[in-house]
Amino acid sequence: MRLRVDLARCTGCRRCETACAFFHTGKVGADVARIRVLHLYESGIDGPGMCVQCRERYCLACLVGALSIGDHGQIVHSPTVCTLCGACRRACPIGAVEIFRDLVYICDLCGGRPRCVEACTEEAITIAPEDGEPPSLADLKRETRGLSPAERRRHDLERRGRRVRDRWERKHA
Repeated sequence: MRLRVDLARCTGCRRCETACAFFHTGKVGADVARIRVLHLYESGIDGPGMCVQCRERYCLACLVGALSIGDHGQIVHSPTVCTLCGACRRACPIGAVEIFRDLVYICDLCGGRPRCVEACTEEAITIAPEDGEPPSLADLKRETRGLSPAERRRHDLERRGRRVRDRWERKHA
């Protein structure tokens, strides 16, 4: 199972972020969500940054094996094994892994029932077809070397947002 985001549909409402945080922690807040909605005001693009279950699975670079792939293709974090070294956070080219208050936050697909999909009334976040190929982040890995996770999320959203704007401009030219 993979999630797909249609930025052309995203309004930046943060329902996905709220549902994610509440499901996992019983609290609401961007810091405890595994999805982070960004607002690029200068370009008019809003959208979520989250694990895309990439082909390379860079986050599995965990030095102690605290991350693995679950039954639904999600990343599973084992807090009892994790040493909070940050290797997974540094490895993710789109900034989808965060460490906050001694916990690793990465999308786990809510155990097979992604709450962000249920919460998104605009259908901007959907479950991708099973026959689709997972996205490769190899090019992005080179582009985002040396950036913080927040800068990587922004870079990824700007890159995806350019494609949305270009399609819109071609359609309305």
